[in-house]
Amino acid sequence: MTFINYASREINCKIVYYGPGLGGKTTNLQYIYDTSAAQQKGKLISLATETERTLFFDFLPLELGTVRGFKARFHLYTVPGQVFYDASRKLILKGVDGVVFVADSQRERMDANLESLWNLEENLKSHGYDFTKIPYALQLNKRDLPDVLSVEELTRELVRKDEPIIEAVAPKGVGVFETLKAVAKQVLTDLRKSAGAG
Repeated sequence: MTFINYASREINCKIVYYGPGLGGKTTNLQYIYDTSAAQQKGKLISLATETERTLFFDFLPLELGTVRGFKARFHLYTVPGQVFYDASRKLILKGVDGVVFVADSQRERMDANLESLWNLEENLKSHGYDFTKIPYALQLNKRDLPDVLSVEELTRELVRKDEPIIEAVAPKGVGVFETLKAVAKQVLTDLRKSAGAG
């Protein structure tokens, strides 16, 4: 559901970071925001609920190229992790162009990962999206913690298609931009296909 701004020659795309509470979604966005040059980003907006924040800002990566002469501006969003914010999650997914699932690698968080992933699939379906076709990346976060599942175990449980899988330690920036690029490239490929068909 991209929006084209002809005046600034930009295509606006929406990427949503999804996953269980405290899995690292906000940390990913905060890291991208803090390490991006001022001219590349808009204002970071935080909507706080009692227990969790929803963050969003727009970001213009300079190295990802153009689509028919238009630069791609990505609007990055996080969803609240707790299940009882499902209405907010559903709303934030409206008009999404790409999704990053931030999984918590800790052994005791596997059920929360699976519950959140199932919820993502249901919410995408409710908006009429085909999960198998939407640009998507899986980030295995918190790889630096002591009691984490192996990449093989996590992949066996969480992979849903042939999505890129990126290991991450979000507070240190490990895997953060790699994850964003992995999903952004898919979004741009889709845009180029539809621009070619249009």
